[in-house]
Amino acid sequence: MTQNSLMQSTPTQNTLNQTVEKPASVANGGFILILALLALGLGIASLVAGPKVIGGILIVLFIFTVAGFYSLQANEAAAITLFGDYMGTDRTPGLRWVIPWYGRTKISLRARNVTGEKLKVNDKRGNPIEIAAVVVWRVTDTAAALFDVDHYEDFVNIQIETAVREIASHFAYDHGEHEEPTLRAGADLVSARLRELLQDRLHIAGVMVDEAKLSHLAYAPEIASAMLRRQQAEAVLAARQKIVQGAVEMVDQALRHLAERNVVELDTERKAAMVSNLLVVLCSDSEAQPVVNTGSLYN
Repeated sequence: MTQNSLMQSTPTQNTLNQTVEKPASVANGGFILILALLALGLGIASLVAGPKVIGGILIVLFIFTVAGFYSLQANEAAAITLFGDYMGTDRTPGLRWVIPWYGRTKISLRARNVTGEKLKVNDKRGNPIEIAAVVVWRVTDTAAALFDVDHYEDFVNIQIETAVREIASHFAYDHGEHEEPTLRAGADLVSARLRELLQDRLHIAGVMVDEAKLSHLAYAPEIASAMLRRQQAEAVLAARQKIVQGAVEMVDQALRHLAERNVVELDTERKAAMVSNLLVVLCSDSEAQPVVNTGSLYN
């Protein structure tokens, strides 16, 4: 046998046989309870006035029957097993009964809210940030949750942390290139991507992710002050640009109105001086101090 044929015939990876939930064959506990109480009554009567052997058998039958009772609340299920073999899942709330040697593992089907811890990760640009997410999830396949993963609740928590780290590495905190979405500005898109990523990871555990959103987002403390100064500088620059744009429009409007109404004729040099003075007044941070010129405009 050649080396290639040997490599092809040797399995390199064992795939997981996913368990699929199926309904269990269990009985209504109320009906069985009536039969058990009847057996108890007959057993006590037989011990007192009848054959004691029959009475003892009925008492033992009552004890055996009582051992098979269990109850389920709304949005709760029980996985039934027989010596480790999965027999099905009971989702019917109320008093239920199964043969006592069948195992019963209860599992909640209610929605659960998980608030992840603050994680320190690097965003797409390599900036250290702090990020955390809140995830709403619930079990939809009890068989997969109990038998395909080890401790499904711990599995969910670990996958949430892993998904948050991966999402953070695919987006910049802010100021994305070419209008790309960012963690701060594209919250809806980031939440949708996080939910999709978590659903892909948690499908194996029979878990449905109803909602996933970022609950905390901030720069890491070591760069927070520097990033704050950058944001302040950008805000000041944007405000200055708006002020200059408005000032230029006001000066242009003033010159046109003066020319249209023939209030005063100004040559190019004096127009430049007027524009300069108006821009200084309009763009200055402090209030302008008026100066009264008692002489001629040309002195």
